Amino acid sequence: MTLHKILNRDFLLTFAAQLCFSAGLFMLVPTLPIYLSKLNTPETEIGLLIGTSSVSSLLLRPFVGRALLRTPERNFMLAGAFLFLLCAIAYIFLLPFWPFLMVRVLHGFGFALFYTASTTFIANISPEAHRGQSIGYFFLAFNFAFALAPSLGMFLINNFNFTILFLVCTALCFCSMILTTQLVKREIPFLESSTSEDRSFLSRKALPPAILAFFTHIIWGALTAFFPLYALENGMKNPGLFFATFAIMLILGRMFGGRVLDLYNREKVIFPCLLTYIMATLILAFSKTIPMFILVAVIWGAGNAFAFPAFVAYAIDLAGSSRGPALGTFTALSDLGVGLGAVIMGVVLRLTNFKMMFLCLSFTGIVNFLYFYLFVMRRAKQEKAGLR
Repeated sequence: MTLHKILNRDFLLTFAAQLCFSAGLFMLVPTLPIYLSKLNTPETEIGLLIGTSSVSSLLLRPFVGRALLRTPERNFMLAGAFLFLLCAIAYIFLLPFWPFLMVRVLHGFGFALFYTASTTFIANISPEAHRGQSIGYFFLAFNFAFALAPSLGMFLINNFNFTILFLVCTALCFCSMILTTQLVKREIPFLESSTSEDRSFLSRKALPPAILAFFTHIIWGALTAFFPLYALENGMKNPGLFFATFAIMLILGRMFGGRVLDLYNREKVIFPCLLTYIMATLILAFSKTIPMFILVAVIWGAGNAFAFPAFVAYAIDLAGSSRGPALGTFTALSDLGVGLGAVIMGVVLRLTNFKMMFLCLSFTGIVNFLYFYLFVMRRAKQEKAGLR
């Protein structure tokens, strides 16, 4: 009965649209750094170009989040998919640095529009008692895409060329647009009096989970930008296998453990997950073989399977009715983490080596865990004590 309440027509259409959009996005995760490397682009510029889309995305997210209080989510999803479609075509013709940089900026805008709107839409149509489970199931769209798309991207460039890769991304974005047009245009309820939270572009209530997501996305941004190059250097011909293993762990965790997000409070779910980020990056710093890379992906994926939906559900719990600004704030800080992770670790890699870069990522995980343990959990305990 619970699944029937969650998996309604609009949920499934949004899921399919997100799956196509994410597949087009994730095909570029292992392939774009290789594409830029083949064009003799320096590591610092690769990090900057990869991270730029996340930085441009974060700039738009708060505006999108606030606008979603007044505008149907479907409109922003269509605009985001269309922008990504144009960018996928532009990748065929434009070379680094400045023209490519401008396309990456627009790519980030497209991602901000689509992802913020689709996640807000799911949050708004989900039963309140099963919101964590619903969000966990929705994120399976990202996981299925991530399980298949990176390996498919590598297959396309190994057997065809980068032009075919970008054309396939274009087709996937077009499919996402078609699916989005089938969504019912959800009516936005009239708000008689808006709170200061609604009028603000950022949500202070959502900051604790947003900061947690910021640090975890620094790790994500650096790994997506530079692990493909590290893997190729150590004899892994298809880095997509690493990301596929990661995604499989996400899928298994969210399919079979989705109810965990609603059975236990958010802090109990998040606590062990943050430790997996530290373990994974620490092991990766000393790994040079494919089996060790797969082990890292398993640990990293197991933690992320529950961490990210818990972050999102936590942000929505704290936000009350101001879900748009809360998700805008949350996703903006997530994007900032991705962008900074790629850019900062690109500089670290240029000055040192891969081992030192991965150790820096492990230290980032430790900082995140300390913030959670010393501030977020303590605050939660004080609030619960105050309610007694």
